[in-house]
Amino acid sequence: MAEILFYHLQGQKLENVLPTLLEKSREHGWRAIVQGVTSERIEALDAHLWTYRDDSFLAHGMWQETEAAAQPVLLTVNDSNPNEAPVRFLIEGAPLPADPETYERIVLLFDGEDEEAVAAARTQWTEVKSRGLTASYWQPDEAGRWRQKA
Repeated sequence: MAEILFYHLQGQKLENVLPTLLEKSREHGWRAIVQGVTSERIEALDAHLWTYRDDSFLAHGMWQETEAAAQPVLLTVNDSNPNEAPVRFLIEGAPLPADPETYERIVLLFDGEDEEAVAAARTQWTEVKSRGLTASYWQPDEAGRWRQKA
């Protein structure tokens, strides 16, 4: 059964948090999918993941590429899983996949400074719980380390 993790971004930008979470997923040997709502946001993340650190980059690809199934990290705007990733990251309020049980983890990242994003995350939390799925809620502490709050 999938573990659903809600990450409440407070004083943090997605562009700073997501690469670290993707790196940790890759350290575990997991493939990952990042699903957004808009092509513009996904294209911006694509550029960012190549350049977010001077000393490395995060190998990844886009859903429209012919080699999408071979990518260790795939950026997309749809709910397919061509690279058979066990971990799915949802950004911009992307909806839960229809088949959450096929994932080991689903990570919902939402902007704590955006009231609409917080409201959408609350709705998704309710949906997850009503479906009988396991959910946890994470917030950064004063030092910026993620702590489970619920």
